[in-house]
Amino acid sequence: MISIHPQYIKDADGKKSLVILPVKEYDTIIDELEELEDIKLYDEAKKEDNDERILFSDYLKKRKIKNA
Repeated sequence: MISIHPQYIKDADGKKSLVILPVKEYDTIIDELEELEDIKLYDEAKKEDNDERILFSDYLKKRKIKNA
């Protein structure tokens, strides 16, 4: 678990409206979110996997023909 130390800015009514984080903590949160997104995309791709594989070079050839 990451440790964060937020500071809050309140609006005229005294309600928290903004959060300030140290850059290092913000970067850590962004890195974690990106990793979670990658995991989610991987899990979705695994569900759709039908064990069909083609070589990348064959894919490029088909793409080149398609876009010609």
